[in-house]
Amino acid sequence: MKTLKVFLFSLFLIGPSSLMVIAQNNPKGGTITVLVKYKTQPSKEDMALKALQELIAKVKKEPHYVSIVLHVDPNDKSNLLLYEQWADEVYYKGAHMKTAHLLQFINDSRQFLAGPPDISFWKAQN
Repeated sequence: MKTLKVFLFSLFLIGPSSLMVIAQNNPKGGTITVLVKYKTQPSKEDMALKALQELIAKVKKEPHYVSIVLHVDPNDKSNLLLYEQWADEVYYKGAHMKTAHLLQFINDSRQFLAGPPDISFWKAQN
């Protein structure tokens, strides 16, 4: 997990965008729910939505993908939320984070995001 945090933080320092990861340490893998909160730059909501929709279309083709729902705050359209479900936590935190389409989104997101998103990982209670 520490490696993932360093990798994502380094993307911000050397690339045009970043991710901050807030996650519980769970080395077992298995299914995972991921919440990704974004804040757009002023008047860049449409650009962010378009980029996220294009990213989601590509992510849906990845292995272990289950679902993604894009939400917009009805009181502040600059607040966006992705609710993601994945069948394999290890894949999500590893290979998914290195896909060309995600790295491209990270690169492009500086044009429309106000800063790094807040990502949290959740496990269903048994």
